[in-house]
Amino acid sequence: MADVFLTEENLNRMPFSLEAEQSVLGAIILDPEKIRDVANVIHAEDFYLEQHRAIYEAMRELFLSNNTIDVVTLIDELVKSGTYDDAGGKNYVALLAQSVPSIANLPDYLRIIKDKALLRRLIEASGEISRLAYAAEGDTADILDRSEQLIFDIAEKKETKGFLHIRDVILSNYKHLDELQKNGVDALGTPTYFSDIDKYLIGMGKSDLIIVAARPGVGKTSFCLNIATQVAIKTKKKVVVFSLEMSCEQLAQRMLSSEALIDASKFRMGNFTEDEWVKLARASSVLSQTDILLDDTANISVSEMKSKLRRVENLGLVVVDYLGLMKSDRKTDNRVNEVSDISRNLKLMAKELEVPVIVCSQLSRGPEKTDKPPMLSDLRDSGAIEQDADIVMFLSRDYYQNDPDMQNVATCNIAKNRHGSMGKVDLGWFAQYTKFTSLDNTHEQH
Repeated sequence: MADVFLTEENLNRMPFSLEAEQSVLGAIILDPEKIRDVANVIHAEDFYLEQHRAIYEAMRELFLSNNTIDVVTLIDELVKSGTYDDAGGKNYVALLAQSVPSIANLPDYLRIIKDKALLRRLIEASGEISRLAYAAEGDTADILDRSEQLIFDIAEKKETKGFLHIRDVILSNYKHLDELQKNGVDALGTPTYFSDIDKYLIGMGKSDLIIVAARPGVGKTSFCLNIATQVAIKTKKKVVVFSLEMSCEQLAQRMLSSEALIDASKFRMGNFTEDEWVKLARASSVLSQTDILLDDTANISVSEMKSKLRRVENLGLVVVDYLGLMKSDRKTDNRVNEVSDISRNLKLMAKELEVPVIVCSQLSRGPEKTDKPPMLSDLRDSGAIEQDADIVMFLSRDYYQNDPDMQNVATCNIAKNRHGSMGKVDLGWFAQYTKFTSLDNTHEQH
């Protein structure tokens, strides 16, 4: 069966490298531990020739079942799967083991395979885009968004076709488990940098939709900006803040006030003391060195956000302030349905971009008439927000309003946490600086 690999039809159909595919498989035969390095870079579908995919899958099966990968065991696995007969398998596997110029060059062989696979996906995506444009089914904006997404997925080296077998996922998890062992909690996700909250969340996941809800004036915007600032400073990644309510200048003033610990009201009058000018300069220097990107486009939609975010490299976090002012990509007279559509698309955006997305949301007016703390059912306009969100946090301060000793305390109630436990955390709140801080209090867990 070896001659099937060398036909002119196979060699000229689509971009691929016979030598690179053979060398990668041969390298695994010579050094079975290399399958971990291979699994972290490519999947079975990245091999162009079906027989090469079958050989790689047989290698995965042997590795995951804790069996040795060598010529004898591999041939036996290939015969059992019906890929080869005994004679054909022996000849081709022996050829693979002899075809490796140097195991040290494995990263280069993997790069070649990955590049060729990306070119094939680009050809497939181009055909899909042409089909969508010719069919002209649905809104043009939806067709454009879908086309852009297809190209974006390829540019980000994401899988756009086919399924992933559980074996591929398990193998790729070895890298994540190694990172956990080496780096501990830092590898779990993006922290909020509020230590008490992070004990519950254990990091904001790459595709998490996080809802921060509160009544007007409680400080949800300040809370999210505090998180955004710390993430930008500590991770060195880009943080994008979409503000549908405040201007970029107002956002910058709030961040400066929080970072410099200067009364926010002074930014209106400009009557800073000499010491405050020094603190302002220091805070300006710190913030200027971060990659915080601000956007104050009013009435923006999720598709418009995605279009902008796809062009941002090294993206670490997205903040949206706030959901109630967003517009849906679909026209509807029902606000509940509109918010449901927005909520669903925000979750899809987080998943597509593989970054946590924090969204501010208002509560319905019901809780204002009672002394009860906010509940998930109080999320305004739609129950879909509760369903789509991975994490829901409620901010409140009313509980402490009558206690003079607790005026600077706010409560963060983690009411939904798809990845862990729920509970309440007390935070320090300094309204004059629009700043929240951690407190060393005991958690109320449930």
